[in-house]
Amino acid sequence: MVKCPRCGYNNSPSAVYCDNCAYLLSDSQGKIIKNVKREKSWNIGIAKKIVIVLGIIIVAYLLFSFVYNNTQPTEQESLNVISDDGSHLQSSSYPYKARIAYEGSWYAEMGDPNYLVKEADDGTKTYTLDCAPWERIAINAQKEDFGEGELKIQLLKDDQVVAENSTTNASGNVVINYNY
Repeated sequence: MVKCPRCGYNNSPSAVYCDNCAYLLSDSQGKIIKNVKREKSWNIGIAKKIVIVLGIIIVAYLLFSFVYNNTQPTEQESLNVISDDGSHLQSSSYPYKARIAYEGSWYAEMGDPNYLVKEADDGTKTYTLDCAPWERIAINAQKEDFGEGELKIQLLKDDQVVAENSTTNASGNVVINYNY
């Protein structure tokens, strides 16, 4: 039996190549070759192998990070935010109202982002917003009871809906940003 110097497999005495790993066991005259490294093989040290493995891990991590970051929703998409360009501008002293509709209890902040009206209530309520000089109106409402019903907010201008948003999420938060 001829033992392969590479993998340790016991080959037949007449074998020229290892039956397990195809390592050259004897030369052309049939002499057994011992401890000879093949010149055209992957003879790399352990340090080089570690560097290659670490390089592959780093490249995989960078690729995963790139894919993960580019498939996540934007902040505006994840917050369920609606914005409007304000193309429905009409003149009136106090034309805007906020309507919040939900069967449970809710909390809302509405008006100019620098001057918000804060209300906590339940059921459907409508509030007149004193926003004649404002350039932007924001309504932010959130469920307080973590219920499963629909929380809907609407921005009305002269009793016409100009922006609307809703959620059925139990910890639902709904936002409207309206620029006019």
